[in-house]
Amino acid sequence: MKPTSDRGKTAVTVDPTVSPAAAPPPAQPVVRDTPRGTIAEWTITILLLLFGTTFLVQAFVIPTGSMEDTLLIGDHLLVDKLAYSTAGSVSKYLLPYENPRDGDIIVFRYPVDITQTFVKRVVGSPGDHIKIIDQAVYRNGKKLTEPYVVHKNPYPDSFRDNFPNSEANFTLLDRGREMLASNVSGGEVVVPPDSYFAMGDNRDNSLDSRYWGFVPRENIIGKPLIIYWSYNASTESLASSSVNNLASHFLDLAEHFFTKTRWDRTFRLIHGYYNYN
Repeated sequence: MKPTSDRGKTAVTVDPTVSPAAAPPPAQPVVRDTPRGTIAEWTITILLLLFGTTFLVQAFVIPTGSMEDTLLIGDHLLVDKLAYSTAGSVSKYLLPYENPRDGDIIVFRYPVDITQTFVKRVVGSPGDHIKIIDQAVYRNGKKLTEPYVVHKNPYPDSFRDNFPNSEANFTLLDRGREMLASNVSGGEVVVPPDSYFAMGDNRDNSLDSRYWGFVPRENIIGKPLIIYWSYNASTESLASSSVNNLASHFLDLAEHFFTKTRWDRTFRLIHGYYNYN
């Protein structure tokens, strides 16, 4: 999910040195917002469809498998661009502004190349301590329940599966090296202010924060609302901008629209998953 190419319609990928140990700060009670209910989500979705497709919502297509099986290659999404916008003095009382939460699925500009757009799940928010032990994610010392995660690569990778306490067996991107050098305490990555740690649900095949560092708050575009159409296409046909690939994709659409459309995914709402422990 070359590193994974995450371009498209806009296309998104459903794509060191450890500092001396220090004890993590004592756990503080966390006040969390109440998740939107289903009726509220549908209401917001309908309003966005009716009143804005430029400033309020944006269409994206998933070209890679980094978010399988939550989001599939060929899923076409509508993204709520208002959800994480900065609230104004009046609009904050009228619109459902919020901060990204652990468990949210977010669409953002890839920090290494902001011309690319990625989609991942928030695993750590500012102040969180993150580590991975034998593929299991721990946040602030507690193992997360992640029913959405899949492991499709049978081959072990010490850095991927035991992060950040194993040496990378490849050259990390600069931002990834900086994170490991400056943001590791007590064998855990500590998420800095105005930043988020994000990973793909297809945990073995995701180019994510383990490799390139944190997602700056300012890079976050919004949250996916709904899959309005899903078509069984290849990464090559969706991520490439070559004339031949585009022509082949449109020909495939003309021939197989009804048989390759995933009708059971049409108009499926997209939800986060929250660990309240």
